[in-house]
Amino acid sequence: MAKMNLLQAINNALIIAMTENEKVMVFGEDVGHFGGVFRATSNLQEKFGRARCFNTPLTEQGIIGFANGLASQGSVPVAEIQFGDYIFPAFDQIVNETAKWRYRSGGQFSCGTLTIRTPYGGGIAGGHYHSQSPEAYFAHTPGLKIVIPRNPYQAKGLLLASIRDDNPVLFLEPKRLYRASVGEVPEEDYELPIGKGEVTKEGADISLLAWGAQMEIMDKAAELAEKEGISCEIIDLRSILPWDVETVCASVAKTGRLLISHEAPLTGGFASEIAATVQERCFLNLESPITRVCGLDTPYPLAHEKEYMPDHLKVFEAIKRTVHY
Repeated sequence: MAKMNLLQAINNALIIAMTENEKVMVFGEDVGHFGGVFRATSNLQEKFGRARCFNTPLTEQGIIGFANGLASQGSVPVAEIQFGDYIFPAFDQIVNETAKWRYRSGGQFSCGTLTIRTPYGGGIAGGHYHSQSPEAYFAHTPGLKIVIPRNPYQAKGLLLASIRDDNPVLFLEPKRLYRASVGEVPEEDYELPIGKGEVTKEGADISLLAWGAQMEIMDKAAELAEKEGISCEIIDLRSILPWDVETVCASVAKTGRLLISHEAPLTGGFASEIAATVQERCFLNLESPITRVCGLDTPYPLAHEKEYMPDHLKVFEAIKRTVHY
């Protein structure tokens, strides 16, 4: 086991994938000699050459259009969008081409080898163009997979699984954790399953569900709740699309309560989809209404970032309200 931060784990996964398969190509804005704005692609160009790791023009729609073409012709592209906030010019390519190419061609062609990496989320004083969480926009799109790691171990295993998956994957990296999250990571090749959540802590009174950087918030809130005698079960969803309905519902059937938290705004956030599904499947198990602790329904505010973020204190207060309903 080696100690790695999230960036180093991602870089290590890319090296393994590119070493194993010469069809793997990495490209995006500044990912070449510069190594990316966060240095996630450091030294890849030196190791594998300019033909397999290279810069693109500043055109997100062009990056994904180019990646779609490469994937449909047999390459294994790993395209980087420099910030999740800038993925929207590529929205048409991702939603109408990447996700639908296999379906519309009757299985003759596919963009299934495409992986799109992008940093997302707040907590770095990045303002409204470098802090958004766009996962729910894409979760409405059949044909895509959406994966979000919470730590270096998850990042490496899930990224390798995403690159090798036969479906296009949007791999969202919580940028607040890039250097803050450090842990032991196997140096060898390994994968973690896409579409499978993980119960990170067993509990009896309430189920706490999150993904990415929000998992740290859930851990802190659960510690406060435990001091008041409230036993919390914590689940890391890991994949937004597909999401692990069975693991979540099994937990809710046990605890009778569910709290979901994400950084994205409340209205239309993916917590809404989870809440609706759990209500349908676990209605008779519920002891209280399903609770959502999310970002505010405002543009992401630089000056009021702390007020916007669904922090551990907001989650803790919501835990108490839910348990004592």
